[in-house]
Amino acid sequence: MARPISIDAQISVIQRGAVDLITREELRRKLERSTTTGQPLRVKLGLDPTAPDIHLGHTVVLHKLRQFQELGHHVILVIGDFTGMIGDPTGKSETRKPLTREDILANAQTYATQIYKLLDSTQTTLRFNSEWLGQLTPEEIVTLAAKHTVARMLERDDFQRRFHEGRAISVHEFLYPLFQAYDSVALQADVELGGTDQKFNLLVGRDIQREYGQEPQVILTTPLLEGLDGVQKMSKSLGNYIGITESPRQIYGKIMALSDQLMLRYYELLSAIETVVLEEEKRRMAEGSVNPRDLKMALAREIVARFYNTTVAEEAEREFQRMFQARGLPDEIDEPHIRLSGEDGEPVRIVELLVQTGLAPSNSEARRLIQQGAVRVDGARVSDANARLTASESHLLQVGRRRFTRICPEKIVRSSC
Repeated sequence: MARPISIDAQISVIQRGAVDLITREELRRKLERSTTTGQPLRVKLGLDPTAPDIHLGHTVVLHKLRQFQELGHHVILVIGDFTGMIGDPTGKSETRKPLTREDILANAQTYATQIYKLLDSTQTTLRFNSEWLGQLTPEEIVTLAAKHTVARMLERDDFQRRFHEGRAISVHEFLYPLFQAYDSVALQADVELGGTDQKFNLLVGRDIQREYGQEPQVILTTPLLEGLDGVQKMSKSLGNYIGITESPRQIYGKIMALSDQLMLRYYELLSAIETVVLEEEKRRMAEGSVNPRDLKMALAREIVARFYNTTVAEEAEREFQRMFQARGLPDEIDEPHIRLSGEDGEPVRIVELLVQTGLAPSNSEARRLIQQGAVRVDGARVSDANARLTASESHLLQVGRRRFTRICPEKIVRSSC
């Protein structure tokens, strides 16, 4: 083990911030055996390379993996180059379009170079699940499929919903949880991690390990991180993400654009801040004795420093201050109030805001400006024409170098450089 630490202390670290731990008693037995034998636990995480970049949403579970490493255990990161060609059906209302082999391999390569920004390479084994899944014979696949039932598959919320709504469920989608489970068999995983949306798949892994005569893995689920819109899970396809390879200025600017409540959520899931300290800051913010912007700046510095270094983070902060705090923008001018979100609090499309504020004459022109990379929100370039913006606090919407509009919860302030 990396350092002496009691079993209770290990469990406390592992459970912090987790949603499900199935089961605590099994984890204790595995940790006790690990301590007695000196053999680290084999802790597995599977990632399908469906997009080329790792974003902050992925880092919630990666941070938990790093904690296992700090406790002396070994991480096995499974790149789903085989399962990625099926596409995880979790949470989908229709069959996913499979990626090509070329897309999978290209994305997998970028994953392999990015994960060591968070994980210790000396305690990480990187595996591609085509190594074993690609070698299964038709007879072995039939044997695997025979170990689970359609009734159990239809217990999944998304499959059940699609079945009752008459939406198509392709047979190959049933294979995805089974193949993910077989990964655990092939690797003899002691523990598997995943987001809360992966709970069903992780439980199937326990069942299939039993079927193959193995001790079932302990499963640990972590919360899903909301994206910049504060509504949907962070996803590159939704344009509401912060990539860990983005520039320091982009990462810093996107964090500064978070709503106050979302900022606190990011603190809980991404920051190394002690729980007692965070609770105190929440109290101070509620009573108005601390400016939420100061807390947001501290979070932005911490996140940028994590993927770069402290010096780079401080420079990103100085640049942000130069751009947005030294302009001397007026607090308000005589402009009509514009509702930036509906009664249900839904974020507003940036395309619509560009037109409302006069920064673009039409939706098509707004989309063109975004595609050209001419649109920024709080210094971060907008690349997705479907991106949305929350309106719980002010933001700076910018087109080009000389046109910008400050968007407030109830008014718009227009100025120029």
